Amino acid sequence: QVQLVESGGGLVQAGGSLRLSCAASGRSLSSYGMGWFRQSPGQEREFVAAINWSGGITDYADSVKGRFTISRDNAKNTAYLQMNRLKPEDTAVYYCAADPSQYGRRLAVVYDYWGQGTQVTVSS
Repeated sequence: QVQLVESGGGLVQAGGSLRLSCAASGRSLSSYGMGWFRQSPGQEREFVAAINWSGGITDYADSVKGRFTISRDNAKNTAYLQMNRLKPEDTAVYYCAADPSQYGRRLAVVYDYWGQGTQVTVSS
């Protein structure tokens, strides 16, 4: 049974930074693509960033490009999302997920495993 556990969320002022972590247990996810998604109240879950199995290919939503950085450490079975220059519109529950295709795709439906989410709140 694979478990993904996010951490690092919290309350931060606009312009600040947070680093989210996604720790996997139960099996190695080194062959999986990893993705981060977010969901605000009343909104659909949206793609934020993804990374392929090796970490050599990344993809970002336009809304976060240049501010967020996704990375992974396969030795630690952990993925990260560094979020800089945060804006109030970044407020959401952030989820990490594992994509069996190795690539890290934008469609939430293709992801096999999901974490429980971590709240990020950005005050203005």
